[in-house]
Amino acid sequence: MDEVTAFRQSVDRNVRALGEDSAFRALNMQWLIASGRHKYAHNFSWLGRPVIQIPQDLYAVQELVWAVKPDLIIETGIAHGGSLIMSASMLALLDYCDAVADKRPLNVSASNRKVVGIDIDIRRHNRAAIEDHPMAHKIHMIENSSIDPAVAREVTDIAGQHDTIMVFLDSNHTHDHVLEELKIFAPLTSVGSYCVVWDTGIEDMPDGYVVDRPWSKGNNPKTAVFEYLRLCESGLTDDSGRALRFELDKTIESKLGLTASWDGFLKRV
Repeated sequence: MDEVTAFRQSVDRNVRALGEDSAFRALNMQWLIASGRHKYAHNFSWLGRPVIQIPQDLYAVQELVWAVKPDLIIETGIAHGGSLIMSASMLALLDYCDAVADKRPLNVSASNRKVVGIDIDIRRHNRAAIEDHPMAHKIHMIENSSIDPAVAREVTDIAGQHDTIMVFLDSNHTHDHVLEELKIFAPLTSVGSYCVVWDTGIEDMPDGYVVDRPWSKGNNPKTAVFEYLRLCESGLTDDSGRALRFELDKTIESKLGLTASWDGFLKRV
């Protein structure tokens, strides 16, 4: 066995062991609960813009984008724009790597890779900062509810111009809202790509942990994910008539150990 294969197999064993270690996961949950009280996820930025994610989840995004190599990323929830900037920068790196592999100059304007960000309220200072960022040329923002039919039509039209699509859902975290987002955007996910639903970990938090928000234990992204998967099993199809089949990629959360999104990494198969 060569050294590369041996290392990969060693990592696979590590990840499986982590996934099977319930005590380790319980310890991680304690850390997440404690860190949330300090707004730990607010402390980080990506290329200068606040990203409001824990670093482990950002690392997962990097690995997924490199593995799938999407030419369109759809994101609901913009806030300060750090997640949009990260996605755009990852797509820009894919463009750079393609140019190097093909031994040609990088032509920024020729790339078809884009990020679509949707938020019901894009605050003026955040919009200005995003539009002034070097990654702005890769970003298209829509200010409206992510579940508005007009938004669904616009994003579906954009998706029709791309081949490989990834989705990140991170706006209103109530069950009903996330379920509607899944019905709209999950079918746009390419086979082999991912629809990631952030903050499914709300369901795993103690009763009363979430305050001053309409979501809570029993009413959150994870409950919406499980209902959507049940709907898929009942025979949902996309607009082309293909069956909608998603599986929870438990390997990602096992590898991360710390994530805000247990049961949130949906891979279309």
